[in-house]
Amino acid sequence: MAKLKLRGKDLRNIGYPEGPVISVAITVMEQHYKHYTQEAALDLLRQVLEAPVSFREEEQLSKIADKLIVEESTEIAINPQAMPYQVYGRQFIDDGAIRQMDYAMRLPVTAAGALMPDAHQGYGLPIGGVLAVKNAVIPYGVGVDIGCRMCLSILDIPPLQLEKQASVFKRELKAGTVFGAGAEWKPRIDDEVLEHLAFGEIGLLKHLHAKAAAQLSTSGSGNHFVEWGLVEIADAANEFGLEPGTYLGLLSHSGSRGLGAQIAGHYTKLAREICQLPREVQHLAWLDLDTEEGQEYWTAMNLAGDYASACHHQIHRRLIRAVGATLLARVENHHNFAWKEIHNGEELIVHRKGATPAGKGVLGVIPGSMTAPGYIVRGRGEAASLDSASHGAGRQMSRSKATQSFTRHELTKILADHQVHLIGGGLDEAPGAYKNIADVMAAQTTLVDVIGTFHPKIVRMADGGPAED
Repeated sequence: MAKLKLRGKDLRNIGYPEGPVISVAITVMEQHYKHYTQEAALDLLRQVLEAPVSFREEEQLSKIADKLIVEESTEIAINPQAMPYQVYGRQFIDDGAIRQMDYAMRLPVTAAGALMPDAHQGYGLPIGGVLAVKNAVIPYGVGVDIGCRMCLSILDIPPLQLEKQASVFKRELKAGTVFGAGAEWKPRIDDEVLEHLAFGEIGLLKHLHAKAAAQLSTSGSGNHFVEWGLVEIADAANEFGLEPGTYLGLLSHSGSRGLGAQIAGHYTKLAREICQLPREVQHLAWLDLDTEEGQEYWTAMNLAGDYASACHHQIHRRLIRAVGATLLARVENHHNFAWKEIHNGEELIVHRKGATPAGKGVLGVIPGSMTAPGYIVRGRGEAASLDSASHGAGRQMSRSKATQSFTRHELTKILADHQVHLIGGGLDEAPGAYKNIADVMAAQTTLVDVIGTFHPKIVRMADGGPAED
């Protein structure tokens, strides 16, 4: 019979808290219960977890029970009731996202919150959640893809050229972009962000510098994209000084690549060790900003944001040069980040996990899907939303459900109906996996004004889509 082999993931899946108890439990079970099946071992561990006091007299299991009791006694209690918060477009939001936001509004550091109409369930804070806290930062409230952002360049090339010379734009888009986990751009590019002092001051970042240099100007997988399209400027009083009308546009969506993911993973684990919370809110562990760990994360987060911005700028610079265009105007914004802001006369740390900054007069981009329009918006500075708006249409299907719900043939037909050419992409990103962007925008008219729209025409995503024509 094979000896028992447990992983930390197995214990976390049955509810064990992050911390020393996991390694203690694995050691005890593998040494003294090594002939148990994995199922029997996990069942026994569940019993200890549910009633640790009952096992204090057991010779071996008491070691696990004592750790659980100690960890429970050092847990930070959350408030019994959620603070009130504004929900926009409640009819479009799943109950799981509401439950997650309710938990976030029970944290003792929470000062205010709001939920955007594109919200859906995530890890810890829901996607589309906005959470303001006092003197603390929640790594998982920012998210794994730190600084994930939008960047729209409006160009001087006549928009009709996009159709007349479609083969050129497709060729340059494919040649000028690289997508996917671990993807690198060769040869490497120099950028001032790689000279940031934090790379030499923080141990974790020293080890990530080479990865950051290799992945600069690349894009991730999933819903990340770079696309050519048509920009319709509708507001004559636009901040760009452009005449209302149609322009050629280049729009990109991606974040801080492996650099951001490693920062998120490291500091989330650290926060959970320092800030021990009940199991249902463990992902919302925070770091106080007056601690060394909190300041380190804040520095690393801002570096990841700068790096994400540099990636977009390098991609846009390369593609604009390739098609011989001149930049007329640019709109860009993070939507996975934390900011120091003043609300109700108090400085708070505002986490926007999948939400667009929408302070009064602040410009941003809210994308739709590969066939639906995106929106260029101007924030209205709505206090109830903490100066925020949605970051897109928001998913209405999980990736696995979308893959099961659509066929390649259906996706190809939808793309043809909308006159969109897709390079890469997968069924998990099919337009039907997303909410109706028009409904989402209608639910946030008090949050933003629309300046114009972006209509995708040639879309590049990570490989996995219909065959090229």
